[in-house]
Amino acid sequence: MTAELVRGQNHPLSQARLEIRVSAGTPIVASATLSDEHGRARGVEWVAHAGAPSLPGLEVSKQAAADHRLAVDLDAMPEAVHRVNVLLALPTGTGPVRFGAVAAPFVAVTGLDGTEVASYTITGLDAESAVVALELYRRQDAWKVRAVGQGYAGGLAELFTDQGLPEAHHLAGSINEAVSQGLSRSVPAPPQRTADGDRTRQTAAPAPGPDQGGPAPHGGPGPVSPPPGSPYGTPGTGLPQPGYPAGPAPADPSAVTQPSASTAGGPIDYSHPRRQNAAPPPPPPTAPPAPPGQPARPVAGDATGWSMEERLYNQVWGMFEDLARTTSAYRSAVDFADSRMEKELDQVLSDPRSRIGGQGDTARETARAKHTQLVDQAREALDRDLAQLAAEADVVEPALPPAYARWDNPVWHGYRVPMEIPMALRLGDLYLPESELLRIPMLVRLPLERGLWIDSGRTGSVDESFADAHELGQLAMATAVAIAARLLAVYPAGEFSVHVIDPAGSGVQALAPLVQTGVLATPPALGAAGVTDVLTRLTQRVDLVQMAVRGGAADALPPGLDTAEQLLIVNDFPHGFDDRAVTQLRYLADEGPAVGVHLMMVADREEAAGYGPLLDPLWRSLLRLTPLPDDHLADPWVGHAWTYEPSLVPPGSQVLQQVLTQVAAARTKHW
Repeated sequence: MTAELVRGQNHPLSQARLEIRVSAGTPIVASATLSDEHGRARGVEWVAHAGAPSLPGLEVSKQAAADHRLAVDLDAMPEAVHRVNVLLALPTGTGPVRFGAVAAPFVAVTGLDGTEVASYTITGLDAESAVVALELYRRQDAWKVRAVGQGYAGGLAELFTDQGLPEAHHLAGSINEAVSQGLSRSVPAPPQRTADGDRTRQTAAPAPGPDQGGPAPHGGPGPVSPPPGSPYGTPGTGLPQPGYPAGPAPADPSAVTQPSASTAGGPIDYSHPRRQNAAPPPPPPTAPPAPPGQPARPVAGDATGWSMEERLYNQVWGMFEDLARTTSAYRSAVDFADSRMEKELDQVLSDPRSRIGGQGDTARETARAKHTQLVDQAREALDRDLAQLAAEADVVEPALPPAYARWDNPVWHGYRVPMEIPMALRLGDLYLPESELLRIPMLVRLPLERGLWIDSGRTGSVDESFADAHELGQLAMATAVAIAARLLAVYPAGEFSVHVIDPAGSGVQALAPLVQTGVLATPPALGAAGVTDVLTRLTQRVDLVQMAVRGGAADALPPGLDTAEQLLIVNDFPHGFDDRAVTQLRYLADEGPAVGVHLMMVADREEAAGYGPLLDPLWRSLLRLTPLPDDHLADPWVGHAWTYEPSLVPPGSQVLQQVLTQVAAARTKHW
């Protein structure tokens, strides 16, 4: 697995022969220096650059390029070499003059087979024009890689001076001259993929319904009325909505370009007939040039991707990574300042002479002043990064599609039932204590790979206003309904079904939007009999699909089987569940996601404690969410405890009712 490094983090290297791959959005210069055990380069002969690209065990590129591959053989390094520093710089005289105006460079250490060992995205650069990206260093006969990210506004000359190289300015000038001679041969950024490479998932166009000239299906799951005596009442039909849009028109076979016939003595056209005239996707949007000395203004969708949806998805997770990195750097700086102050205070107290008189007080004040200075510098860097991320969030949030957007986003007012499944779904927001006002959307890929558990019990939430357990349970159920409604809204008509188990009927109020609009596959199941019925039907569906897939007979499924993705919402667990029902529930949690059956539990784990460790695998298999902000989500990357906040419909808003009404109308037309 690739180790994604942050600044200052290291990783062991198990291979001697490596490649260091550099990617940037503009031509840059890649070079390297060799250093001794004291971190000093002994002379210009220890520098591999465009004018002298080869050293023992090391080879760099001869020109500026958007992509570089540096060859490293650690076994061939001289014994005196203890460090290999990978340097990146912007060419002088052309193009950008600071790294803050270009995309963050990406550096990866790979094996000869291309397998990534470690990677590092160099963020936080602004006025710097040269940077020490990585260092490979020898420690007790073993080599490691460390992410450095140390930038220099004075370019290569300042960098070489810092490394103790004589005639640093002359060496930097010779490198820039060698680069300028080969700049016309510089490698541009990789071209965009053609439209045939679009990875967006497509779904089949729905079959025409009875009102569109098509045959009426037998036993189609239209709106179902709940049984007599149910607390849910009768589902409404909703307001009249525009007709469900028809599928894409079939392509004209004559429009397919055929390969040109070769004439006598003429060249043969080997181009692919379907890619011959394919147009590349539109380039990502670019921001207008920023004023000198100011960071580039953010633009929504400026990340990589083959569609705007994928670009926004990658941009959101890029914001998540940037926030994690800058917070990690701030916490590391504060920890360093604390340890340094403690060390200096211990040195003062260890000398008996300094304990008497004003000498000790002066030393303590000096240590505390240094500590304050270091913390203030770290906070200044953090605030700068947070301001840039906040500005990016301000432009990204309004541009998000419905699947990624909050319920208060205006995009929902223009909602239409989609024709294809989105890449991901927003479950809520994430933030850290250092940046409580900056919310990062929590996106999960679709289809769901694991179930969800909405914890209705007591948590370590900072909000203690919910003292009533019933009120907390209602809020948990409202969170589940908001997620289920979002899933129904982002799937094409007929491609997603929701079932509800509410044995005691305690979720009537929260479930009202789903019931009244008629988007549920069946009315909410009540009592032990309802629990048994729903679980039996879904477990049978899982068994049938598994057998069909394993036997290679996916087309032999029963004609009445609903092939849409299924979501089961379970409220008030374990009320109404016997041992057999619990076993079926565990079976659905383990085997269901692979065949399109997903589980959403709304439960308090303490109430199910009577089952003992039997349910521990169930809880571990589900992604735990909370109805109130709670810092229970930890990323394994840098170890931050992220606070999760659910995405709920604003009080008094009718957006949920309007969206579900359109979903119900489209389902009726589809069936």
